[in-house]
Amino acid sequence: MGLFSSPPKVYKPAADVDLGPGSDEFYISPNVKAPRVAGLLVKIFVWILEMPIVGPIVLYILKKDNLINKLVSDADIPEPPLFTPTHSWEDIPEQNVRLTKPDLSAAERVQEAVGCLPLPARLEATLAADAVPGLRRWTVRDFSDAYRSGETTPVQVATRFLAAVRESSRPGMNMAFFISCDPDDVMRQAKESTLRYQRGAPLSALDGVLVGVKDEIDCLPYPTTGGTRWLGAVRRCEADAACVAQLRACGAVLAGKANMHELGAGTSGINPHHGSTRNPYNASKVAGGSSSGSAAAVCAGLCPVALGVDGGGSVRMPAALCGVVGFKPTAGRLSNAGVLPLNWTVGMPGILAGTVEDALIAYSAIVDQSQPSYLRPELNLPQLSCTPSIGNIKLAKYGKWFNDSAEDIRSCCDKALQALHAHYGWQTLDVTIPEIEQMRLAHYVTIGSECTTSLAKYLDNLKRSEIGWDARVALSVYGSFSSRAYLNSQRLRNRQMYFHKQIFKTADVIVSPMTGVTAYTLQDDAHDTGELDYINGGNDIDLAQCMCITPSRLSVCLSVLTSSLLTHAVAVDDDRTTNATAALIRYSIAGNFLGLPAITVNVGYDRGGLPIGLQFIGRPWSEATLLHVAFATQQACAKGYKKPAVFYDLLSKQQE
Repeated sequence: MGLFSSPPKVYKPAADVDLGPGSDEFYISPNVKAPRVAGLLVKIFVWILEMPIVGPIVLYILKKDNLINKLVSDADIPEPPLFTPTHSWEDIPEQNVRLTKPDLSAAERVQEAVGCLPLPARLEATLAADAVPGLRRWTVRDFSDAYRSGETTPVQVATRFLAAVRESSRPGMNMAFFISCDPDDVMRQAKESTLRYQRGAPLSALDGVLVGVKDEIDCLPYPTTGGTRWLGAVRRCEADAACVAQLRACGAVLAGKANMHELGAGTSGINPHHGSTRNPYNASKVAGGSSSGSAAAVCAGLCPVALGVDGGGSVRMPAALCGVVGFKPTAGRLSNAGVLPLNWTVGMPGILAGTVEDALIAYSAIVDQSQPSYLRPELNLPQLSCTPSIGNIKLAKYGKWFNDSAEDIRSCCDKALQALHAHYGWQTLDVTIPEIEQMRLAHYVTIGSECTTSLAKYLDNLKRSEIGWDARVALSVYGSFSSRAYLNSQRLRNRQMYFHKQIFKTADVIVSPMTGVTAYTLQDDAHDTGELDYINGGNDIDLAQCMCITPSRLSVCLSVLTSSLLTHAVAVDDDRTTNATAALIRYSIAGNFLGLPAITVNVGYDRGGLPIGLQFIGRPWSEATLLHVAFATQQACAKGYKKPAVFYDLLSKQQE
């Protein structure tokens, strides 16, 4: 500790912390205003960090007094430093569920899930729905019904899909939905599916349905690049990931490898190698990350379902920014086999879908039933047709945290809660969730340490020029964390698990906005370098003194920038500078850090027409309850849904 450094925090035992609405626990809300940084300044900063002698010295000196040290690595924390991200079996009472047999195949589970859905409208009315104002998303069941009736075929839909991918990739649009899409492979799968329908023997409701796969998940015949130019060559993809294999067994048409933020190291979806995924609601805005391509492809109607990977909100954040459903089940519910091991204890596959119904169908297909029954609870599927009859749901809300967002988001999310109370009588309980900022910092240390350890065998022999500029900054900072910081982060993890379990004794779910801001503007100079967007992403950067960057101030700004990587999380709401309380990542941490199930659903739009998501976090293994709550929310808000500016109707012959 330096002479003028403030002392590290001393934590009282978790059991002594007041979790009630009148708690005196202090809520840390970073209060820094700043622009985002891209282009030349990013490059200069990376050069400083990577100088053989100067870079390590700069990091060492600037780490002497920062929030990670004070609140995490140097802190006195009474809890043990060991944490397991998996949860023991719990007998959770859930309403209106269907218990599935443990030995069902993926296709059989899909059919069980279809039986849980409300009765569909007649196909003729469904196909005419595009005449109705607003947004009508084609669901898995819509495609399946159209195939069975002969209204269209998987080959015709695949042909429209490939035409849409070509159009959206042209210079005038540059949507960058996919890194890889093999037309021959897509058509081969579609032809096989069409033949099955012609024989009257489709494998499941997913047969012939297009599904995108994030380029962090193995899917033959594609390499898995993790959004890089080099990883696919040094780590060969030899088989489908477990979740992909289950979808293939259901007859799904794997549509290609969706774009992502390089190595999952950011929240914008800006990728200097494969193009920056654009938001279909406004192509000048980001789609969010790191599962940017998956979210945007679903939003634009290219596929009703896509797979992502969620290590720090990487499924749920882009889902919220793009106005679709993002679902991350309990840690251990889905298999990580065949997923890049970028973060072992916080990351897992997740689902992006146009509707909650499709999220349920995809979930039923890819759930991992291979483990012995004593290691996992039984699988309950929610009877969504009975959701309106569910009563007595209690939603825990931490007001200071909930309101730590832009005005439009607060207002929209509050209206959604009011609608749930009006329609279903569900109650909102005021609680306190302590140490939110400490949890974010501890998660940052954890995911960063695991990422650099996982990639070490590749990075040691890699030319730095092969990595994007912003990812190089992230990796430099990740590599500076100490073992003490990592172990203390696990102590904080145990504290948070205790807090959340106490809250779940009185509440069914915890509710919050999904993001503190809506999608922000893509900067022109970010396409080639990426951004040091730890502003919106919340990854510890404070650029308050860099608001007016001139040559005479460049050295000062670089010093501030370096120091800031290890101090604060701030946020910007594109054209208007806003308070740091609006960071994108502020609400996403508990799902990953604690292995809890979480889901986000669209509840409206800001004044600029950009989507707003509401998040529900559940007890371990309570996916059925979360899906019920999300479905109820969707039903309450769906009439106000708006069609994206970039949208493809793949069931319409006009798309051919």
